Amino acid sequence: MSQNNMLAMILAGGRGSRLKDLTNKVAKPAVSYGGKYRIIDFPLSNCANSGINVVGVLTQYESVLLNSYVAQGRRWGLDSNGSGVFVLPPREKADADLDVYRGTADAISQNIDFIDSYDPEYLLILSGDHIYKMNYDNMLAFHKEHNADATIAVIGVPMKEASRFGIMNTDENGKIMEFEEKPAEPKSNLASMGIYIFNWKLLRKLLVADMKNPDSSHDFGKDIIPTLLNDGKSLWAYQFKGYWKDVGTIDSLWEANMDLLDDKSGLNLEDPEWKIYTEDASALPQYIGPNAQIKTAFITQGCKIDGSVTRSVLFTGSVVKPGAKVTDTVLMPGAVVEEGAVVTRALVANNVKIGPNAVVGDANSENIELVAKNVKGEE
Repeated sequence: MSQNNMLAMILAGGRGSRLKDLTNKVAKPAVSYGGKYRIIDFPLSNCANSGINVVGVLTQYESVLLNSYVAQGRRWGLDSNGSGVFVLPPREKADADLDVYRGTADAISQNIDFIDSYDPEYLLILSGDHIYKMNYDNMLAFHKEHNADATIAVIGVPMKEASRFGIMNTDENGKIMEFEEKPAEPKSNLASMGIYIFNWKLLRKLLVADMKNPDSSHDFGKDIIPTLLNDGKSLWAYQFKGYWKDVGTIDSLWEANMDLLDDKSGLNLEDPEWKIYTEDASALPQYIGPNAQIKTAFITQGCKIDGSVTRSVLFTGSVVKPGAKVTDTVLMPGAVVEEGAVVTRALVANNVKIGPNAVVGDANSENIELVAKNVKGEE
């Protein structure tokens, strides 16, 4: 348990269908990011850096890779002295055809026994699919300072985008007065980040009642938070000021990778005080050929570059062969761009090959092109 008696639960069961072919065989939190990371490295590293050493990861969709990955708790310093990362899949239900979590609250309800075994005073609930760095200990201090029953992390978003999020309407002090799920006409721009701190005993009572309610969606946003507000409980908005990205679409995942090339993006993965931990890939250092041309690129170990790379992010083991041109593009692990191929404004999935002299993507396209299957080039 953390020094503040807080246990963390990461909701990592989502499919991420808007990421299309990238999540055909892996859960969204297991998708690769930033050259060598996976998306779930961020909440796990945040927990480790915040002094939280018991973390439950609730998995569901295509969970085999994710389960084996997060079970290696030592990557985040979470595997000793009673600490650990625990994989928590849905339990079998006699009255259901599938073993699934019915909603975000149901995912926690099914694991009440696990949580009770640690007897926490506070429960931290996290989404497993966002890119950000946050000190949860600071959020807990805010929660205690306001004597809150629940604290919800929020971030200011542009008003024109607010209708895409759960929006918190607060008073001048930050106390939540109203919660609106994706409102057509939002009253504020304080979007929920899917990060909650609850007093466990209170939440436990609500979850037990929610499980018995046949009309409930068993969801925090739709059921638990509105119930707390209706009951007159003290809910507070903790305003986060740093970098945060919901990488739920191909365009947003591409943008989050491109942000690594921008010193002003606010995303710094080099901070020695707040490291983002991941698996150590067994690959040689990158190789840059004598005729290679590189301008503004993020190049990971194992890459081999003999062509031209501009404003792009290359993941472990990706290859750009002689005469190939890669611009404004993300090459995921093992992607290969053959001789003479031109790739522009694209996201190339793991181990995909772009054939010789093939042309992929368009500098003037509105959306990023996902290349999830091999592209045949000229013979």
